[in-house]
Amino acid sequence: MPVTVARSLDHALAALEEFPEALILAGGTDVMVQINKGAVSVDQVVAIGRVPELQGWRREGDWLHLGAAVTYSEMMGEELSSLVPALAQASRTVGSPQIRNAGTIGGNLGTSSPAGDTLPVLFALDAVLTIRSSTELREVPISQFVVGVKSNTLQPGELIEKISVPVLEGPQEFCKIGPRNAMVISVASFTLLADQKENRVRSCLGTVGPVPIRSMEAEDLLSNSVNWGENTVSSEVLDAFSSLCADAAKPIDDHRGSAVYRRHAIKVLSRRAASRIFIEGKS
Repeated sequence: MPVTVARSLDHALAALEEFPEALILAGGTDVMVQINKGAVSVDQVVAIGRVPELQGWRREGDWLHLGAAVTYSEMMGEELSSLVPALAQASRTVGSPQIRNAGTIGGNLGTSSPAGDTLPVLFALDAVLTIRSSTELREVPISQFVVGVKSNTLQPGELIEKISVPVLEGPQEFCKIGPRNAMVISVASFTLLADQKENRVRSCLGTVGPVPIRSMEAEDLLSNSVNWGENTVSSEVLDAFSSLCADAAKPIDDHRGSAVYRRHAIKVLSRRAASRIFIEGKS
């Protein structure tokens, strides 16, 4: 199996121009499992883990730009986690330290699994992906990139260069539930972000549909009911918010959990996240 170890972005893109159907390999934490099981056939590999243009991150004004090869461990770093706390919280739930050291944000997006832990956070942030080929650059909202179960709009010869997200003012929460406490694939997850500049919340449901789900009705209810000056919200509103989030879920039964359990989990997780961000009181 021929392998091209790219040393620059141009090198990687040239290899993908020559072999557009090649497997793009960064950390390999997802795809190597499938290869070892014989579930994926690979004829050509372009390894991008050593491409400097895909590594690191930078802040420009109110936007944060993350290279596609930024690892989960890097997202847990003190400076980055202070800018996007929910992304750090999601990264902390991923696998073992070895997996977090190898796995990348671009790989999580490329896999496009409904259980991808960073995806609900990135959907809630309305992340924008910069995608490159040897001849074209395009910017794609994440909602137009992930289109189904392990399905996205990345074309042959393209790779994800970076992911851009806004830096919000306000607390953030990521909650996840699985069959055990560590090294677990999500059964259900939930992200809630407070945007205190806009007096809005952003939320997203994970692992309860073919793609992460935003409940705009739930977001509108909570945003319009919070006392933003005092950071308080009534118990009744939290109950209604969590019910709307659960109603928005589109879960299935599988070996990790039933649809009924997943919907209940979303109701619990959404209320828990909101009660951590806002002070709960009576109406």
